[in-house]
Amino acid sequence: MSPGESAAQRDVVDDELHAAALTVARNAYRPYSGLGVGAAATASDPGGGGSRIVTGCNVENASYGLTLCAECSLVSDLHRTGGGRLLELVVVTDTGDPLAPCGRCRQLLHEHGGPGLVVHTARGVVRLDELLPDAFGPGDLG
Repeated sequence: MSPGESAAQRDVVDDELHAAALTVARNAYRPYSGLGVGAAATASDPGGGGSRIVTGCNVENASYGLTLCAECSLVSDLHRTGGGRLLELVVVTDTGDPLAPCGRCRQLLHEHGGPGLVVHTARGVVRLDELLPDAFGPGDLG
């Protein structure tokens, strides 16, 4: 919880994120696996004027390696809507079951949310640095 945020307010945000992720999971393009995945996150507004929800769903391809994960789609939505930083993330199947981001997506999320990104998983809420310890980032490039 952020300072000044009540447990009830926290539950509303959690419910909104889960509902948004479930909605987009059901819109996923999944003709091969049949698995719809949706991601929803709160994101900071670049100008510091609050936050918004960004979403993404998986988009499969006959060449499985070219499939886009829901988290990739979510990062695209983050930048399509003005940028900022990811703050809190929920990823679910089209039946509402929680999923953890794959390794590739953890790296992508690190770049756009950082180690403190809050991630909802089947085992509870964790920070991204627990899912991706010692992450490689922009600071390691030069």
